[in-house]
Amino acid sequence: MNPALPKDYKLDIPRKGGVKPLAYYKTKRVTINLFIHLFLLTVAVTCIFPLLWMVSSSLKTQEAIFRDTSLLPKVFHFENYYLAWMEGGFGRYFLNSIFYTVSVVLGIVIISSLAAYAFSRFRFPGRNIIFFMFVAAMMIPIPGSFVPLYVLLNKLHLRNTAFGYILCMINVGLSTSIFLLKTFFDKMPKELEDAARIDGCSKLGIWWNVVLPLSKPVLAVVVVFNALNVWNEYVLALIIFDSRPLMPLQVALTTFQGEFITRYPLLMAGLTITALPIIIVYLLMQKYIIKGVTAGAIVG
Repeated sequence: MNPALPKDYKLDIPRKGGVKPLAYYKTKRVTINLFIHLFLLTVAVTCIFPLLWMVSSSLKTQEAIFRDTSLLPKVFHFENYYLAWMEGGFGRYFLNSIFYTVSVVLGIVIISSLAAYAFSRFRFPGRNIIFFMFVAAMMIPIPGSFVPLYVLLNKLHLRNTAFGYILCMINVGLSTSIFLLKTFFDKMPKELEDAARIDGCSKLGIWWNVVLPLSKPVLAVVVVFNALNVWNEYVLALIIFDSRPLMPLQVALTTFQGEFITRYPLLMAGLTITALPIIIVYLLMQKYIIKGVTAGAIVG
């Protein structure tokens, strides 16, 4: 026995089932991380593979799509994109979709941010009831509102007009956007607004100079979510529009789907052209979206 230790000292040796060695916890952590990464990798592959197959098919011929199962075409047919653009009349529809998307997203951001700020900061009769009505509207599927929207636009003489379609799409995205922004504004420190009020800012000035700049992460989510919704809308456009020149880009894709045959190379090329703007928007706002997800409760 070590003479430096007292006589009555007893060495506490862990019994079986007691404290486990450090290697056990390291192995456990590595194993759990391995399974998590394998799961995430599987999800990523299932999401990316259809996009890769779409791009690959857009560069093949009609016969090669069914015969050649590889993702890398043997011969690249870039002329499919030119044919899809010219035969589908993508130029007119592309400009229409850009105009509708920008107008709707801008309208939703302005209206929903003002409404969410009012619900978060102002006290007025019926505030909670009106907010819960907006939340309840999120549970109504979009097709469930087609009939009332059609009747309302007919009475207002706005059917088959771009303005009527923009109003409908703004109405579709308002509930979710107000809910997201109001939740974010509730966590925003009021001291920042008090400081702006002392400097002489009005309520609109505080909303413009303080609230909106601090809301970039959640605004990025609102922009991407609604831009994707407007860009991909097809059924509502068919209901509202009678004039084909007013139709959005999704209508041009039906050009390659005939009664007896579908021109898959041109259809895949058209889908690639259609998906490209949304991918670019997401990449440009990716920083703010990730910031909003990872730092959701941290404001300012």
